[in-house]
Amino acid sequence: MKKILIVEGNLREENESFTEGGIKTHTESLKDSIDYFTKNIDIDVVNPSSDSNISDVVKNLSIYDGLIWGGSSLNIYNDTPEIRRQIEFMRECQSKIKNILAICWGLQVAVTVAGGEVKKCQTGTHRGIAHDIIINKNGLNHSLYKNKNKIFNTPAFNFDEVVTLPKNSTLLASNKINNVMGLSFKSGISNIWGIQYHPEISYEKMISLIHFRKDRLIDKKAFVDQNEINRHVKIIEDEIKITNLRSRMRELENWLNLVGIRIND
Repeated sequence: MKKILIVEGNLREENESFTEGGIKTHTESLKDSIDYFTKNIDIDVVNPSSDSNISDVVKNLSIYDGLIWGGSSLNIYNDTPEIRRQIEFMRECQSKIKNILAICWGLQVAVTVAGGEVKKCQTGTHRGIAHDIIINKNGLNHSLYKNKNKIFNTPAFNFDEVVTLPKNSTLLASNKINNVMGLSFKSGISNIWGIQYHPEISYEKMISLIHFRKDRLIDKKAFVDQNEINRHVKIIEDEIKITNLRSRMRELENWLNLVGIRIND
């Protein structure tokens, strides 16, 4: 049985607030999405910011066939001990794990370790949904986007973006808000597929996050007021009606295939 490691990017306090609000953590959402494709997999979970046994995990990283690093509300350019621990753990992973799927925050951490740069996005914010992502010629020929529509919408939530690519990177997909929506690069021994969005998180959860974070989002000027939130949520609700679940999660399916994990028919 294949064995993968899931990295939880949020701080323990953020996850506790999710649980209290009746919202699944990002790791729980990711596990649910993996279960849709297969249960024939052994999964461990680690939180580099909060776990006290992280040094023991580092010693055993080579046992994993792959790693999925998920989202977070953190900003990589903030120099905190928790973020530094995540950066250092990613550095260890890139030296010991062959295949990494880096999702949103995971992409930003992976890029930073590999010599790229992440900054606050100057062209907008993805607030639960990203529209009109276009897969470029390189992306159409890349396994990440096998059987994916050339232009697609997807769950997404981010204020930051990759502005400088690591060396030997291949840009795979973009939209009007983020030039880097899909990226492939190598760092250490790792083959890294990076995406600036969340195929593993449902639109329903994104709507819950918008309501849960509404005061914070208004303070950050992501929304003007509750009326704008209601209008935006309606857009996402309309997207739910036309979205095919398997197509939405195609990137996760393709990565599981890359690692050699048997997928349900």
